[in-house]
Amino acid sequence: MPDSKSANFAASPFSLEGKTIWVVGGAGYLGQAVVQLLCKEGARVLCIDREDRSFVFAKKTKLGSLLIPSQFDLSDTQAIANFVNENNEKYGCPDGLVNLAYAASGKSLEKIEPQDFDQVIHTELTATFILARAVGQLMETEESGSIVLFGSMYGMGSPDQNIYEPPLMTNPIEYGVGKAGIIQMARYLGMHFGPKNIRCNSISPGPFPNDKVQKAHPDFIKSLEKKTFLGRVGVANEVAGSVGFLLSNASTYITGHNLVVDGGWTAW
Repeated sequence: MPDSKSANFAASPFSLEGKTIWVVGGAGYLGQAVVQLLCKEGARVLCIDREDRSFVFAKKTKLGSLLIPSQFDLSDTQAIANFVNENNEKYGCPDGLVNLAYAASGKSLEKIEPQDFDQVIHTELTATFILARAVGQLMETEESGSIVLFGSMYGMGSPDQNIYEPPLMTNPIEYGVGKAGIIQMARYLGMHFGPKNIRCNSISPGPFPNDKVQKAHPDFIKSLEKKTFLGRVGVANEVAGSVGFLLSNASTYITGHNLVVDGGWTAW
């Protein structure tokens, strides 16, 4: 059945009016676009990021009371339970959770050390699981909610090393391994929480290089563009719309799904 807390099909099913959404990594390149769209659709957004990033972002965007900046490092798994409980007390049970946090060693296959690999997997998988489970358990009390995790095209297939010319390095192995795990995690959580009317899905973006990369490596961008059906790289708001859809009442019968937003990259 539709989300009982906020279903109002007299209004647009895409509306997020009245919903409270937590967005981890909300001050990053893709996260900023996600947060702005959610606020535009009427959601109150707890924008969570490391250091003072979310506060700088909130000041710049001037979204008012709909954007609540918050400082937290997801890799600190011992602190997740307290963070979730404290914000639940402040803002109530979230209607949605979005986790865009990621990690990568930045090292080649030959140079990555075991501790580098473990640290990335800790942030991408262990921390994601602990957070999603804690928020999902909160949502169980309301019997309503939507969790959106972030995979990647490199969680579905290996990178083409031929397009990574020096000084660029092939996308690191542990990043893709972690993202593949997240795609499976979303399926499992969707199964586990489904009887309580809580959905969990993943989104796997394709090539979404930020402006800095696009300016610094134009030849690399051209190579990325050739590998998509649409002949171009994505822009951040093209991911944001997918997030909004999976959080809204327009997707109440979608769970355990991996939504690929890659311009056709993985469909060759």
